[in-house]
Amino acid sequence: MAKYVLSRLFAMVITLWIIVTITFFLMHAVPGSPFNQERNTSEAVQQNLEAHYHLDEPVFIQYVIYIKSLATLDFGPSIKQSSTSVNEMIGRGFPVSAELGMISLLIAVISGMILGILAALKHNGVIDYIAMTFAVIGISVPNFIMATLLIQQLAVTWEIFPVATWASPLHMILPSIALATGPMAIIARLTRSSMIEVLNQDYILTARAKGMTTFQIVTKHAMRNALLPVITILGTLVAGVLTGSFVIEKIFAIPGMGKYFINGINDRDYPVIMGTTVFYSAFLILMLFVVDMVYGILDPRIKLHKRGN
Repeated sequence: MAKYVLSRLFAMVITLWIIVTITFFLMHAVPGSPFNQERNTSEAVQQNLEAHYHLDEPVFIQYVIYIKSLATLDFGPSIKQSSTSVNEMIGRGFPVSAELGMISLLIAVISGMILGILAALKHNGVIDYIAMTFAVIGISVPNFIMATLLIQQLAVTWEIFPVATWASPLHMILPSIALATGPMAIIARLTRSSMIEVLNQDYILTARAKGMTTFQIVTKHAMRNALLPVITILGTLVAGVLTGSFVIEKIFAIPGMGKYFINGINDRDYPVIMGTTVFYSAFLILMLFVVDMVYGILDPRIKLHKRGN
């Protein structure tokens, strides 16, 4: 187990290094510099600013300098907001983005599992068709379209919820629902198909023959095996939720990481773009690692297979 964990950690570091390298050189391959939009500054001032941020150095030298600073977890100062470091931006924005992401993921997992289980128990029935209709809608409609519809109907037309910002629990409902619909639909479909397969297994039929209720069969026997495919894609869903939150944060004016990332792209603020990309990449790689560990705990056959090898 220790050898497996060490090998995974090594692979995580290599993966992160590849992401950093590709992002860095792609970003610098785009013509121009962050100071091209500064119309009120002279060419000499722009040259001094570029020298201050090492932008006048060859790209490879800039890359080496950035890797050295990254090794100390220093993402550097923002070019457009020189009084603020990228670390401070992440410290302010990530808790908000994480809160939005966790609420959305919780809604997606709970509602998706409930819809999937009900659809499986009422296979080819009315509940099954209704649940899968919701799932198809959730997969088909992009989250930014869903966000616009929710704002139009529930905030503007009916005035049930506030339109934007992140000031109270009421402000969290619409963006969380908009972000959760896609993952919820995927989880519902996976849970349904997996639960249908599990419910037809011999040990489930034996449990029914012993007089166990449907609730007991689902909670004690079927649930654990049916959730394995859902656990498998949780890492990907976390990635989708967190990256999708950038657009949702912009629509609902939420002061999370999305604001800094989008502003960084518009301003060509290299440290902000790199800092947010590296931070999210590291976080998502870590989540994939955690999901693998949880999957191994839920499915003992994986451990036995490892030992057998």
